[in-house]
Amino acid sequence: MDKIAVLIPCYNESKTIKKVVEDFKKELPEATIYVYDNNSKDGTDEIARKAGAVVRYERRQGKGNVIRSMFRDIDAECYIITDGDDTYPADYAKEMCSAVLERNADMVVGDRLSSTYFTENKRPFHNIGNVTVRKLINMIYKSDIRDVMTGYRAFSYEFVKTFPVLSKGFEIETEMTIHALDKNMNVENVVIEYRDRPDGSESKLNTYTDGMKVIKTIVTLYKDYRPFSFFTWVAVILALIGLGFLIPVLIDYVKTGLVPKMPSFVASVFFFICSIQSFFGGLILQTVIKRSKQDFEIKLNQYKDRFNDLRKK
Repeated sequence: MDKIAVLIPCYNESKTIKKVVEDFKKELPEATIYVYDNNSKDGTDEIARKAGAVVRYERRQGKGNVIRSMFRDIDAECYIITDGDDTYPADYAKEMCSAVLERNADMVVGDRLSSTYFTENKRPFHNIGNVTVRKLINMIYKSDIRDVMTGYRAFSYEFVKTFPVLSKGFEIETEMTIHALDKNMNVENVVIEYRDRPDGSESKLNTYTDGMKVIKTIVTLYKDYRPFSFFTWVAVILALIGLGFLIPVLIDYVKTGLVPKMPSFVASVFFFICSIQSFFGGLILQTVIKRSKQDFEIKLNQYKDRFNDLRKK
């Protein structure tokens, strides 16, 4: 079992991976550096291996797929995950590890948005997207996460082994954040400096398509993790639509004593029935979620026991 494992998912990062590996070896000499190559065609794997990293491969394309393999394969007391593009300085790695190893944090967020991100990042829509996603998640979960989509994080063993990776791509960071908040895990923020990619290094993140995937992930996870709240809002919307159909019918009935707009009346009844079903469906699902959280706590204790056994070995 490693004391500290530095995890670097990579896809065509030959221009920067050598520096990233060397920087983390210098800051964390006791750490094992793992580079998971995700079908690179520019020799990233060989450069990383020569720099001193343990190189492994994930053939399924996508950052989420890489992280799934990393979390399954590696046992460590503390995990640091970073990108291979040299945008996250290794200088903050010790502080982030200390939060896990000494203060029992489950997830440490490398907060770019409180420092240099908005001046270094040259893609304005990324800036807007990051702020929007942060505000949306903090509003829904009543939290204080400073940077939802950062790729620089530290994790405890318990987080890594109980985190169900569902995403295949860049929406994985959002999924991690929501999982930690929903399971009431100990989350800390560490302000880091961010630097834009060096010349010749290209981002694999598409502002629009990946941005839409992130928003879709937030809505899906909100439905999955907070079904009563989600379906209550659906019930309210359906009830308002039903009311919109019903009001003209009521006005005619008050004036004439007749219901000439029978289709509108039927439509209003339909939407009211759907609203009631949505409300009670959310109530039932919330009970299922509560039981799931109870099972998760039992599972978490089992992983703590396994973690202690691995440390003794």
